[in-house]
Amino acid sequence: MSLLTHDLERPFDWAERPARISKARKAQLKRIALRALAVLSMGSVLAALIALKTAIYVWHLHA
Repeated sequence: MSLLTHDLERPFDWAERPARISKARKAQLKRIALRALAVLSMGSVLAALIALKTAIYVWHLHA
């Protein structure tokens, strides 16, 4: 059975290395992530507005 878990018992080599990301790169990645989050948020707000307009239209259509 140890043959099946042989690879899992060894420590991960990448976990022992320190991260080599510069502060400028971290700041750039943070800006990209915040912009992507903003775009997704705007998209969800737009979808909610379209759904609201559609619901109001259907409500007035059947009234």
